[in-house]
Amino acid sequence: MIRLDDLSLFVRAAALGSFSQAAREVNLLPGQASAAIQRLERELDVRLFARSTRSLRLTDEGKRYLPFAQDALQALRDGHDGMRGENASLSGTLQVAAPSDFGRNVLLPWIAEFRRAHPGLDIQLLVSDQVADVFRDPVDIALRYGQIDDASFIALPVAPENRRVLIASPAYLERHGRPSALADLASHSCLAYRLRGRIYDRWCFPLPAGDQVAQVKGSLVSDDADVVRRWAVAGEGIAYKSWLDVCQDVTAGRLEVVLPDMPGEATPLNLVCPHRKQFSPAVKLLHALLKERCAPLLERLGEV
Repeated sequence: MIRLDDLSLFVRAAALGSFSQAAREVNLLPGQASAAIQRLERELDVRLFARSTRSLRLTDEGKRYLPFAQDALQALRDGHDGMRGENASLSGTLQVAAPSDFGRNVLLPWIAEFRRAHPGLDIQLLVSDQVADVFRDPVDIALRYGQIDDASFIALPVAPENRRVLIASPAYLERHGRPSALADLASHSCLAYRLRGRIYDRWCFPLPAGDQVAQVKGSLVSDDADVVRRWAVAGEGIAYKSWLDVCQDVTAGRLEVVLPDMPGEATPLNLVCPHRKQFSPAVKLLHALLKERCAPLLERLGEV
C-alpha cells in the first residue's frame, strides 16, 4: 500500500531535484528519503527517478505519475478544508514572496491586518526582487509584477490595470526643471534598476503608433527597487516605477508624476501559484484582501 508520506516526499523531491532538500523539509535524513522513494517505486513497479552522483531527474514514468500524485495529495487537502469549511479558523503556515518595494511599503500593513483577522495562521513574508520559483523555493504563493506567460503557473490578477509612471521629487524638479517630452530624459539624472545582472536603462512607453523607448543614463543604479524609490524621494533623479510602489509618495507630495499624459508600461500585479488546486482558503482570502486594497490605489492612477 502506498504511504502518503512517501507520496509527499516524491512530489517535493521532484520539485526540488534533490532527496536531501526534500528530507530536510520534513526533518528526515537523506537516506530515509531515498528509502521512501524506493518503497514507492516498489509499490508502483516503476522507476520514478534517474539517479547519478551529480543529478536527480524524473524518468518518463515519473513525469507521467507526478500529476496524479499531486492531485491525490491535493484531494486530501481539499477534503480536510471541506470538513472545516471556508469560514473555519485558518491555521498552518502561509509563505508569501513579494517584490521589495511593494512588500515593504504597501503589503506589510495588509499582511499584519490579515494575520490579526486570522490569529491561528502563521505567515512568512519573503521580500526580495529576485523572482521566487514557486516550484522550488519554500513559498506557497508569490506576488509578481508583469505579464505571466509561463503556462506552468497559475496567476490570479490582483491589480491588472497597474502601470509604470515617471516620478521625481519636487526638489529635483525645482533644481533641474520638468521634462516636457521623453527626449528630455536624456539630459536628466535617471535612476536605473538592475536585475539578474541587467541594467534597465531603456524605458518603454506604449504609444498608439507603437512602443517608444527612451534611453536614459544616471550615476545611481540599484538591484533593490525600494532603494530606487528612496533615491527618487531624496531628490537624486527621475525613476520609472510601478504606480502601486509610489502611489503613497505621490499622494503625500513626496513625489510628483512627470509627463502624466505619457502612458507608462503595463505592469499588472498577479498572485502566482504552481497549481490552481493549491489555492487554499487562506490564499483565497488573502487574494480577495489584496484586490480590495489595491482597487482604490488604482483609482488614483486615473486622477494623475
